Amino acid sequence: MGRVRSVLVWTVRLCGLVGWIAVAVACAWLLGVESVPRPWNGPLVWGAVAAGCAVVRAGALWGVWRSRRPGDPVSLTKPREEWYDQPRPELLGSRPPLGYLLGTRLDSPALIRARTCAVWLLVGFASGALFVGLMATGSRNDRVDSLRDAGARVSTATVVERPGAVREDLSEDVVRGYSARLVVAVPGGPERLAVKGAYTHDKPRAGTEVEVLWAPSAPELGGYVHERKDLDTLAEGRWSAFSGGADGRDSLIAFVLVVVLGCVLAPVFAFTAGPGALQRLAWSPGVQTVRAALTAAVFLGWRPLLLGQEPSVPEELFAGGGFILVVLVYVFTSVRTIGDS
Repeated sequence: MGRVRSVLVWTVRLCGLVGWIAVAVACAWLLGVESVPRPWNGPLVWGAVAAGCAVVRAGALWGVWRSRRPGDPVSLTKPREEWYDQPRPELLGSRPPLGYLLGTRLDSPALIRARTCAVWLLVGFASGALFVGLMATGSRNDRVDSLRDAGARVSTATVVERPGAVREDLSEDVVRGYSARLVVAVPGGPERLAVKGAYTHDKPRAGTEVEVLWAPSAPELGGYVHERKDLDTLAEGRWSAFSGGADGRDSLIAFVLVVVLGCVLAPVFAFTAGPGALQRLAWSPGVQTVRAALTAAVFLGWRPLLLGQEPSVPEELFAGGGFILVVLVYVFTSVRTIGDS
């Protein structure tokens, strides 16, 4: 039984480490570290690794819990008579087992607090990345998809008619931009290209130059104008979290704010609770099962978006609310440790 429990313990630890790395890599990929056209296999693969590690870790924790002896706590406080806690020099020479040495070090108060800080920093980073990714996928529309499928390109065009259906985009009584119906002339292309719902920062007029997304092989599809978006990125079908447009700046601000929240929560939960409370939380099968279920649900919710498929309603809920669910679940499962030793 001692050897089985030792294997389960190290399974928990290794899955925790690999899962942490997998989440960090997947979220970094979402932020455009390796932006490629869909399907986005990078975050899909690393997300699957993270979800798998979380599920396996939760299962191993239940195995540790079931293998404990009467009177043992749920956390990793191992009885003294177990083989990996009691070195046997007559069998191993003068060196204690590696598991004994590493186990003692990994359970030190300093590393317990450091581990807790690392978890919360990842929570902030992952929540920010999921929010930014959600904003990026929210920019998709059928017209852009149709233009891209027809071989879209970006050109500088000139408005040749008086704009129609001009409307102001107001935010707290401040004009952020204008939407209008335009007819533009594209150099080397159609002299009259219709653009519905064109968005510009300044009020459009005849003679104004705008960047337009259009397809030379299908001018009947019209064009697409949106000065808050990076049209080159849209033309290539790439995911750009922090593009040069206004949406990219908004995404960067949102990402920084969410990451700062994680940085604030890290010392709060790491230093307002004692090492024992933090250790019990980390090795609680119930809490870690809830967190593993959340990880798997968020991954499954994002899977259709990463593959370019239409998500179902439950998938949309977990994909859309994933960034806030991660923070809420980790806060609610950790708050009871505050002030506990």
